[in-house]
Amino acid sequence: MSGPKNLFSRVYRKTPQKQVQVLGVMTSPRKCGNSDILLDAALAAARDNGAITEKVVVNDLAFVPCQACVQVRDDGRCIIDDDFQKIYYAVLKADSIIVAGPIYFGSVSAQLKMLIDRFQCYWRAKYVLKTTDESMTKQGGFICVQGSSKNKFFENASAIVKNFFATLNIEYSREVFCFSLEGKGIVKKETDCIEKAQAMGAELAQPKLGLKT
Repeated sequence: MSGPKNLFSRVYRKTPQKQVQVLGVMTSPRKCGNSDILLDAALAAARDNGAITEKVVVNDLAFVPCQACVQVRDDGRCIIDDDFQKIYYAVLKADSIIVAGPIYFGSVSAQLKMLIDRFQCYWRAKYVLKTTDESMTKQGGFICVQGSSKNKFFENASAIVKNFFATLNIEYSREVFCFSLEGKGIVKKETDCIEKAQAMGAELAQPKLGLKT
């Protein structure tokens, strides 16, 4: 399946071997905030380890929530022609995916939930029609931040992302959870969180058995 070209800017590292494509999905409405900083750290580490990276800021895309359409396609694609189509193809072509965002009301942001719900078209093709390609496995990670110190909020958010990843044949391989980040950009002072994000990016830049090449 091929999609639109030049959807997002790419950063290339010159290397002779086949490169892993790492997609970063930023789901916070706040640019240069804590989850955005951690995602950038992860993508920089991925590039340092030979990967091609793309970054999508979901809040910059113009798309509507799932409309529970009666008339649907049978190939796993959504019939609504909006910016969701861009991220749909970006997710499908990536080898590794990093989702980053904050905790809102004990769960994921509205931006991320809207995005996940729009993949209902892929869920239907996979589980009902059984027409998707199940031969390839991607790898993925979840970066999440919150102002409080409640671990149950991270458990709730990660359960949603794990379900999303499972639908798209993405192995949930790493997570970075950072507590008590009350203030924009304060994570810059949390070296442990930065290092964990960098470790995630470095790992997801490595090719795994079962990934498309």
